[in-house]
Amino acid sequence: MQEESKRNLSSFYLSEERDFLDGPRSRLKELWFTVKVQYHFIRAFRKLHFIGPCVTVFGSARFDEENVNYKKAEEVGKVLSKMGFAVMTGGGPGIMEAANKGAYLNNGYSVGCNIILPFEQKPNPYLHKWINIPYFFVRKFLLLKYSYAFVVMPGGIGTLDELFEALTLIQTKMIHHFPVVLFGKEYHKELYDHIKIMSESESISKDDTNLLFLTDSVDEMEEHLKEHAVKRFGLIEKKMETKWWFGETRPKRT
Repeated sequence: MQEESKRNLSSFYLSEERDFLDGPRSRLKELWFTVKVQYHFIRAFRKLHFIGPCVTVFGSARFDEENVNYKKAEEVGKVLSKMGFAVMTGGGPGIMEAANKGAYLNNGYSVGCNIILPFEQKPNPYLHKWINIPYFFVRKFLLLKYSYAFVVMPGGIGTLDELFEALTLIQTKMIHHFPVVLFGKEYHKELYDHIKIMSESESISKDDTNLLFLTDSVDEMEEHLKEHAVKRFGLIEKKMETKWWFGETRPKRT
């Protein structure tokens, strides 16, 4: 009964976002929707405010524990946590679970921004802190807001969407030039080649190809992030002060 109730709620949120994107509605409906979006943003800001410098790992939800990409993502999560980063993912299975697991099992901090869907996704068991988000566009910005780097593992359409969202914001200087690591040379070969074609065709500048770092090596990723995230932004672990009158508490590792 409880599971059925959750599915019904998920279907409601999905249809609500679809209705919003379906063109103009009454002014009252539009206003009410923006109020609910604002509520979910504020709720997320309160939940995630003290998680510290993050690296967000993107990748497919469909790989199981035996898949080589799952195992590599687990290594990535372990190294990121060793560097002192909180590891943030979309909170679901597959690559997301693997990166969270790598951090969780190695005394790192593991965070998830889970999307509420009537199928496929529920928070994975390797999260110290997570938040369920009903709207894709709210979740997408949360996955970007707290991170100083992005690691893009093999994935599908959603992963490409997240990759190019980050690249667009960096290219247009809406966010800082945070490092974007494209992990998996063979998997991403054609994608990387196409980006070079875009540069040669002058649909992007030649400098834009430097926004991506392509590698198969966890060690290379670590060195790249040390130089282009830790050193560039002067990242050190610091404690942010909580305000008791906001009902704030520090995140705990369980």
